[in-house]
Amino acid sequence: MLRRIYQWTMSLAGTRHAEKALAGVSFIESSFFPIPPDVLLIPMVIARRDRWLRLAVVCTVASVLGAFLGYAIGMFLFETIGRPILAFYGKEDAFDQVAQWYNTWGGWGVLFAAVTPFPYKVLTIFSGATGLNFLTFTVVSIIGRAARFFLVAFLLKLYGEPIRIFIEKYLGLLFTLFMALLIGGFYLVKVIL
Repeated sequence: MLRRIYQWTMSLAGTRHAEKALAGVSFIESSFFPIPPDVLLIPMVIARRDRWLRLAVVCTVASVLGAFLGYAIGMFLFETIGRPILAFYGKEDAFDQVAQWYNTWGGWGVLFAAVTPFPYKVLTIFSGATGLNFLTFTVVSIIGRAARFFLVAFLLKLYGEPIRIFIEKYLGLLFTLFMALLIGGFYLVKVIL
């Protein structure tokens, strides 16, 4: 089933409504859809490298708006919709364990999920369910999603097809390492000072 959803998503990149599809997939991916918008963003930027900035903006804005839906699912519909979505991703049991920690450190979690391959939708739902400060949620979502999509689009604009292979193979790992270094750096500053 996941393979069919992936192939259907890929097929949208070649249609005349590709930009609307990119916005739609970016929106729903932030709250429940399993396929990341990169699947559309990458071929669209390669096909029209001159539109990289516009496509990154569309992807970012729609993704952050979709994150608000995920937040609302967590806040208002956690028991009826949120918990089954988390169960689908195998994260239902993790909720109780992370809720306490999340109210203190959730902004970092959202930022981590926004730029890495970790399912962002899981933390958008967590954020609403645990009542993470909405302003913090919004700011880190914008920063994280913009960092991810603008970097991918910019690299594709500069290097085209060869960077696509690199991105698909290593970008998740590189983003994860970057976040670990960033969080580790802030932790060290806090400990030292």
